[in-house]
Amino acid sequence: MFSAFFTGFFLGLSLIVAIGAQNAFVLRIGILRQHVFFVALFCATSDALLICIGISSISIFFNNFITQFESLLFGISSIWLFGYGLMRMRLVFKSDSAIEIETKVPKGLVPTISILTILTFANPHVYLDTMVLIGSISQQFSGDLKIAFAVGASLASFVFFFSLAYGAKLLLPIMKSTTSWRILDLLISFIMFTIAIKLAFLGNWL
Repeated sequence: MFSAFFTGFFLGLSLIVAIGAQNAFVLRIGILRQHVFFVALFCATSDALLICIGISSISIFFNNFITQFESLLFGISSIWLFGYGLMRMRLVFKSDSAIEIETKVPKGLVPTISILTILTFANPHVYLDTMVLIGSISQQFSGDLKIAFAVGASLASFVFFFSLAYGAKLLLPIMKSTTSWRILDLLISFIMFTIAIKLAFLGNWL
């Protein structure tokens, strides 16, 4: 039982720990202290839902779907992420970025979750990781062991996203510096561009 649980936990953690578009957004939200709990909860719950769907054997169908439409999915995701990268890059050249962070009214919860929904579900890799890969590996377990595996993989998402969102607050004193904020936006834009180019190549758009 514990073996299946920890197999799912460490597998889920290893797949989600890499910084990507969604994680970069959660980091920014954590620093800004905007809807931290709901953002972390949304990300973790979304992952857990996709993991449960994959483990329920729908992963076999979805794997065929992605294979058939991967070029279109990768292309759309590449364009969207590139646009998001441009938005972050624009902030690098704004001299008052740190001042705006202190004075502007935080975005509403609905717009924030809307952006996060796109970052989460428009990324083909989230389906490949949570549904196809985790769903396929789970087939080695059955009964209670499969449930333990699913709980472990799902719990990894909750541990990671809540740690990332609330841990980001520790960076707040550093991010009061305009230079530090520019560096963060530059890093985020670089991540966006890198992922966008990779997706474009995978979809044979480049």
